[in-house]
Amino acid sequence: MQDKITKIIFESLKNLSDELDNPNLANPTLDTPIYGINGNLDSLALVSFIADLEERFNDELNLSIILADQRAMSLRNSPFRDVQTLLQYIDSLIDKE
Repeated sequence: MQDKITKIIFESLKNLSDELDNPNLANPTLDTPIYGINGNLDSLALVSFIADLEERFNDELNLSIILADQRAMSLRNSPFRDVQTLLQYIDSLIDKE
């Protein structure tokens, strides 16, 4: 399951790379910064990214999870810092279901 989730995250970031003309997202890795001080996305792009992920998780994996909820926004360290952190956060959401 984690490989499928990683693939979806990578594909979404690659799509944003084209839309935003940001070559840093063209070949994402687990260490690719997403949001924050060194992030590749501004707040508007992050919202688009999150919406895309939620939709694709639902369509492709039949996972109905909400990534941007009060818990995510109140965490001391953002789950959207980089791909690895996002994967860990998604795993924690899946474990709770």
